Amino acid sequence: MTAKLERAYFEDLYRLDDDPWRFETSEYEQEKYRRTLAALGDRCFPRALELGCSIGVFTQMLAPRCHELLGVDVSEQAVATARDRLTGTPGVRIERRELPEEMPAGTFDLVVAAEVLYYWDRDLLVGAIGALEAALAPGGSLLAVHWRPQTRTYPLLGDEVHDLLRGHLSGLDHAVTLTEEQYRLDRFDSPRGVEAGA
Repeated sequence: MTAKLERAYFEDLYRLDDDPWRFETSEYEQEKYRRTLAALGDRCFPRALELGCSIGVFTQMLAPRCHELLGVDVSEQAVATARDRLTGTPGVRIERRELPEEMPAGTFDLVVAAEVLYYWDRDLLVGAIGALEAALAPGGSLLAVHWRPQTRTYPLLGDEVHDLLRGHLSGLDHAVTLTEEQYRLDRFDSPRGVEAGA
């Protein structure tokens, strides 16, 4: 097993289908997006980061809650689609980056990791958790959402990802948890001024 699914895997998926997971049309995805936004409460975020933004469907929904939003994805094709979708949206940038190696510099008031961390194996994820925690500004939130059912393709299952986050994010408060049949959601907050940005 490799440490993570490589870029070529995702480029091949987007070459065959510009929306391989039906982010635009799936009722499952739309319901999950609504619950994800609800888990943020009524906060607005000065600076936010979305890991694995894909074609930008959730990015577009999240953007009104953020003064600055950086979406990153490994696939050049997905990034191009997301940029087209978000053209003219104030404060939004989309970049192609390899994660976790090219984690953006600086700190963020919100980091969203939705359907992305199970592409890394256990050792890579555990090694990256410190960087995820360090990326949070004081009072910031890390929001993780992942598919739970069995898959033969991804190195980790969604529940494994969330169990590892809960076990290794020692400096954050576990503020919100939601376990549905198909996905799991957890929000972790910096204990220093959690209401900052509200």
